[in-house]
Amino acid sequence: MRLGGKVLYIDDDAGVRRLAQRDLQRRGYVVDLAGSGPEGVEMAREGKFDLIAVDHYMPGCDGLETLALLGALERTPPVVYVTGSEESRVAVAALKAGAADYVVKTPDNSFFDLLDAAFRQALDQVRLREEMASAEARLRATNDRLQAMLHEVNHRVANSLQLVSAFVHLQAGTVVDEEARAALESTKQRIAAIAQVHRRLYSSGDVERVDMRDYLSALAEELEQTWSTPSSPRRVRVDAAPVRLQTDRAVSVGIIVTELVSNACKYAYADGAAGEVRVMLRPAQDGHFQLNVQDDGPGLSADEAPKGTGLGARLIAAMAASLQSEVVFEEVASGVSATLIAAC
Repeated sequence: MRLGGKVLYIDDDAGVRRLAQRDLQRRGYVVDLAGSGPEGVEMAREGKFDLIAVDHYMPGCDGLETLALLGALERTPPVVYVTGSEESRVAVAALKAGAADYVVKTPDNSFFDLLDAAFRQALDQVRLREEMASAEARLRATNDRLQAMLHEVNHRVANSLQLVSAFVHLQAGTVVDEEARAALESTKQRIAAIAQVHRRLYSSGDVERVDMRDYLSALAEELEQTWSTPSSPRRVRVDAAPVRLQTDRAVSVGIIVTELVSNACKYAYADGAAGEVRVMLRPAQDGHFQLNVQDDGPGLSADEAPKGTGLGARLIAAMAASLQSEVVFEEVASGVSATLIAAC
C-alpha cells in the first residue's frame, strides 16, 4: 500500500474533482477521478483502489445508488461518503448502505482536512482487520498443528498400551499359578480400558473429550469376550447416553466399569451358567452423570468373606475419589447394583 493509498474520487463537479486531486496528492495520496457514479463503478471494477470517495448529489445516479453498485462488486475498498447536506438522515442512510464514514463538504480547506482524517481512519480499520484476520489464520494453523499432534500422541499411546497389554497376556500364558495368572489377566484388562480411551480420542474429531457411549460399548465388547466361555457365556449390555467426559475422567470411569463388570462376571454367576451385566450411563442434574452397573447374581452377603485380593475394590474407591465421588452398592430385586454420581 502506498504512503497515503490510492484513491478514487467520484464527483460530477469537475472543479471540486481537480481541487480534491491536488490537495489529496499533496497529502501523499495517488488520486484517480470519475465524473459520475457509473464511471466510478467501472473504474473500481477494473482498478485496485485503497479508498473511494463518493459525492452525494450527482445527476442520474446519486451517491447512494453509486454506493449500492460499489457494494455489489467482488471487492469494494472502504468508501467515504461526501455530502453537502448536514442532514443526519443522509449520513445515516450512507452508513447503513455500507459507507465506512462520511464527511460534510464545506467551502474552505477544512473539508480536505476532514476527508484526510476519514481516509486515514478507514485505512487504519482495514489494516486492523487484515492484522486480525492474519492473526486468526495463524492461530487456526497453530491449533490445527496441535490437534494433529494430539491425535498422533493418542494414537501412539493407544498402540503402546495395546502392546503392553499383549505382553502381559503372553506373560500370563506362561504362569502356572492360577492366582498369578488371574492377576495378570486383570492387569491386562485395566491397561486395555485405558488404551480404549486413547483409541477413542485419536479416532474422533475431539482430542479432549471422550464420547462415553462409544467408549463403554467398545469396552463392554472386550470384557464380554474376555469373560465368556462356551459353557459360561457372559453378556455385557450397555445403555449409555452420549455423555462426553474429559480424558482423565473417562479413564476413571473406564477403570470402575472394568472392575465392576469383571467382578460380576467372576463372582455373580456360577461356572457353567450364563450371566448378564448391565452398564447404564445417564446425565444427572447440575452437570453430573450417573453410572450404574447391575448384575442378576445372588446379591451381597454379610456372612460371606470378600472374594479376590481386594485390589479391585481399592481401585474402584481410588477412581471414584478422583471423580470426587464414591460408588454405592445396594441389593436389588435380583443381584447387586453399583451406582456412581459425579460431575461431568
